[in-house]
Amino acid sequence: MDARRAGRVAAVAAVVAGSIVGWLGLAPAAVPAPRWAAASVATIHPGSVMVTDGAQCTANFVFTRDAEVFLGYAAHCAGTGAPTETNGCDAGSLPLGTKVEIAGASHPGVLVYSSWLAMQRVGERDANACQNNDLGIVRIDRRDVGRVNPSVPHWGGPVGLNRTGIPSGGGVYTYGSSSLRLGIALLSPKSGTSTGTYAGGWAHGAYTITPGIFGDSGSAMLDASGRAAGVLSTVNFTPMALSNTFGDVQHMLAYARVHGMGNLVLALGTEPFNGNQLPLG
Repeated sequence: MDARRAGRVAAVAAVVAGSIVGWLGLAPAAVPAPRWAAASVATIHPGSVMVTDGAQCTANFVFTRDAEVFLGYAAHCAGTGAPTETNGCDAGSLPLGTKVEIAGASHPGVLVYSSWLAMQRVGERDANACQNNDLGIVRIDRRDVGRVNPSVPHWGGPVGLNRTGIPSGGGVYTYGSSSLRLGIALLSPKSGTSTGTYAGGWAHGAYTITPGIFGDSGSAMLDASGRAAGVLSTVNFTPMALSNTFGDVQHMLAYARVHGMGNLVLALGTEPFNGNQLPLG
């Protein structure tokens, strides 16, 4: 049997096998989950510094889709306009495919999803989404996947996804890596208090011991149970001075799944959440 005929036979066999699997109601073989590096030695994780065309931001959570592994940050980290341009439905952005430098990685990642670009592509008109849907997804080079751990430094978790919002007065926990802190890691973890969930569930407000600043953009917020709740979008000067706005992870993840990132899954931390530790920032 020549190679061409053998290829046709193999293809037919695959189709027949797939039909039998579907007829019997069996699920196809699952793709093995990534094997994470130990948290103590991982060099890529939530809180990693990410640089896009010279702009520095902070990674929030690790995501997976089958065998692919991604880091999240804020869509505005790839923005091309002024810092005041925060409406993702009309703000400029670098294109998908843009290289993103990731601290601790041996190869750059690639921007594969931007909520800003997705909203502009579909003509999004929900004002709450336009203002608060601020999620970028960067694919980690497969050669660096063995360097990844999804645990949030200092705090541990995430233990799941917040689906209910955060009440005013509820505890929140963040981890930012702004270069303005001069590389002092002790100043990265912060805890604080929620000012509530608003904008139709698209946003959370929070005060932390020190506010998230430029360079912390994109960083993770955990709720009092250690669930992934927010992505740092803005620092506010009015009406609540020096508070931060965090986009809601559940809303942004659902939007990403519908607009090009189907089957994207939040990776849970390997380290238990501990909100009783003293934040040093």
